[in-house]
Amino acid sequence: MRILVVCGAGASSTFVAQRILRSAARRAITITVTPSSEALLGSLIPGADVILVGSHLAARIEDIRPSAGSVPVVALPDSAFTAVSGDAALDLALSAAQATQ
Repeated sequence: MRILVVCGAGASSTFVAQRILRSAARRAITITVTPSSEALLGSLIPGADVILVGSHLAARIEDIRPSAGSVPVVALPDSAFTAVSGDAALDLALSAAQATQ
């Protein structure tokens, strides 16, 4: 599974992506997580299975969805950016991916 984590500039998405990867490794789940800024999102959508959008961009989800096609686009809760683990964000991505199958 390939997960894109999107924030405004790409910095905070990097931290979330690292936490998601650690959580997946603990669960023996093979995934790829790519952090991105909103500006670079369009070039990264091909091949993505789920797009997790930072809560500060939640109002833009409806603008992002058309370019995402059938890839689920889900807003991360505020807590995803401050949580010690990436468990909640990983669970959100897994749930979104499963809902489209």
